[in-house]
Amino acid sequence: MPREFQNRVLTVVRRIPPGRVATYGGVAALAGRPRAARAVGNIMRDCGRPDVPCHRVIAAGGRLGGYGGSEALKRALLAAEGITVSGTRVRELERVLWHRSGRAQARNHRGHRNKRRSRKKN
Repeated sequence: MPREFQNRVLTVVRRIPPGRVATYGGVAALAGRPRAARAVGNIMRDCGRPDVPCHRVIAAGGRLGGYGGSEALKRALLAAEGITVSGTRVRELERVLWHRSGRAQARNHRGHRNKRRSRKKN
């Protein structure tokens, strides 16, 4: 796995605030490889760094996914941040799901709109 992608993944995960979660696929997309959810899972599994909140990265649909083999620890860490977990799923997922900042979305949207305009002129 390329080191550059791993570094981008860790940077994205560090930005997830307490009390919020992101999916493996969402992190992969923000790191520039939208189809690399499994690779993100592997990076999270092997990370072990205290400065990276790996417990905030979950599977699609709110499933907890793994956490270095201790789903109970992942559940406890999320609960300590105020995230409700029932069974193996995060409840109220839409409320706690983290997305990139609005500023980044606006910047991407403007770039996309400008690109469409340039095509119309040609």
